[in-house]
Amino acid sequence: MNPSPGTNTNSATADRLVEATRDLLWERGYTGTSPKAIQQRAGAGQGSMYHHFAGKPELALAAITRTAGELRALAEELLSGPGTAVERVTAYLRRERDVLRGCPIGRLTQDPDVMADPVLRAPVEETLGWLRGRLAEVLAEGRAAGELPPSVDPSGTAATVVAVLQGGYVLARAAGDTGPFDQAVTGLITLLAPPHRP
Repeated sequence: MNPSPGTNTNSATADRLVEATRDLLWERGYTGTSPKAIQQRAGAGQGSMYHHFAGKPELALAAITRTAGELRALAEELLSGPGTAVERVTAYLRRERDVLRGCPIGRLTQDPDVMADPVLRAPVEETLGWLRGRLAEVLAEGRAAGELPPSVDPSGTAATVVAVLQGGYVLARAAGDTGPFDQAVTGLITLLAPPHRP
C-alpha cells in the first residue's frame, strides 16, 4: 500500500525536525536547544512539531537515537571490514571526523540534563557500552591471532581506545586545533602496533 502524498510530507517534516534537533544538540546541548530554535532550523511550525512529537524530550530522544544508530553502523562497518584486527581498529581511529565539534554522543555525557534523564541517557550509555564491547571483540581476535601479545586485556584496551578518542576531542576543542586529537590517536596506534620481530 502506497502512502498518501500527505504522509510523505509529514514524514519529511518529522525527519527535518529530528535532523535539526541533532544539529542543535551537537552545537548547543539540550538546554540550549529550544523548541523555537528547532522549528526555525527545520523550517517547521509549532503545530507541525507537536503533531509529530509530544515535546522536546521525545524529539531529543529521536535525535539521540538516530545519531547513536549512525555512529554504531559506521563503527561496525570499519570494525568488521577487511584487514587484521589492528588494521580494523586503526581504520576506526583514523576515520574522518569533525574533531573540533566533538563526538555527538560523547558530548552528551557532559550535558547534565541528558545525564539526569534516564530515557535520554540510555542511548548514550548503550552506544558507548556497545562500542567498548565491539572493540574488545576485535582486540580479542587480534590477541588470538598473535597480532597482540597475550598480556593484552581486550576489555581494558577497548576502554582505553574509547577514552583516548573522547579525551582527544576535549584536547582538540580546548586548543582550537585538531593537532592534539591526531597526536593522541597516533600515540594509541603506535601502542597497538604489532611488535617488530628481528
